[in-house]
Amino acid sequence: MKAAVSLLRNHFGFARIHAKAAPLDKYSLRGNTLESIISSCHNEYHRPRCRFVQYIRSGDTHKRLGMVSENGSKMIELSSLTCAATDMVQFIKQRYCMDSLLDSSQFMEVTDVMEDLRLLPPIDAPVKIIGVNSNYYDSCNEQNLRIPKFPEFFVKFSTSITGALDNIRAHHVAKRIDYGCQLAVVIGSKCRNVPRVEAMGCVFGYMIAQDISARDWNVLLGGQTLLGKSLDSFCPLGSVIVHKCHVPDVNNLWIKTIVNGEERQCGNTRNMIFKIDYIIHRLSQFMTLCPGDIILTGTPAGAGAYRTPSSFLKPGDLVESEIQKLGKMRNKVVNPYV
Repeated sequence: MKAAVSLLRNHFGFARIHAKAAPLDKYSLRGNTLESIISSCHNEYHRPRCRFVQYIRSGDTHKRLGMVSENGSKMIELSSLTCAATDMVQFIKQRYCMDSLLDSSQFMEVTDVMEDLRLLPPIDAPVKIIGVNSNYYDSCNEQNLRIPKFPEFFVKFSTSITGALDNIRAHHVAKRIDYGCQLAVVIGSKCRNVPRVEAMGCVFGYMIAQDISARDWNVLLGGQTLLGKSLDSFCPLGSVIVHKCHVPDVNNLWIKTIVNGEERQCGNTRNMIFKIDYIIHRLSQFMTLCPGDIILTGTPAGAGAYRTPSSFLKPGDLVESEIQKLGKMRNKVVNPYV
């Protein structure tokens, strides 16, 4: 459970991560004691907030929906105590008032994050996953690219989604596997042709994503971006969806990727070229965005393909992703047959 608590925690800054590549049983959710509360002087820090998780209990097959505290140690199981749907997309469609939900949560049973908890991706079946290429100034600089005048989009399929503690499979058809930590926007309401000034009203919340890519398919083998980005397990998501009410300034969040204990990416969302409101406005001019749709907003400098020398992922590597206020992910790269 220690791993789950660590991933679910809202880090006010960035704690130094000393993890090395190791067998996954090091991060097992069983047998670990609960981590101490970081700030016992702030009661709000260990009260469940609008930070939503999907999970399964040990020995159970039913997906459940809960909300967790900012230190990741306490939770409320919404799907058993309220009329909330057990599926995150359906819950978003229910259009709960977050203020009312927070008020009601004061009278709900609060439990420890369970030892037998199995974290699932916060959303596992979105209608669309749309990403933005080269959307950070420092990323364009390291690629020697001109700053784009308009965003360039790509798509990933929902079968590429995996969880915050799950494995990334190093498929035999992909030789140059790269990483890219991204702020993921979750759409909260159906929208089409939405003006930019109204675009943020269509957002439900935010989470961490890793845009894993097979660079050899993206570039070397005919520009097959769709294939290179949509392999199974190439879209880790998690560990929570944080409602926008808890993220007052989404344009000033730190982003990090650490591989085998080495910091590879360290950026800030203020360096986005195209901000979230413009991205939603632009997409909605061409298509209807639906509740639960996921928009990947780009990755800062430091991707393996642009390092000197280049450094791609291989079986045994441990990829850790963190975004301020949104928690962490830990994904190990494994042989595809594991």
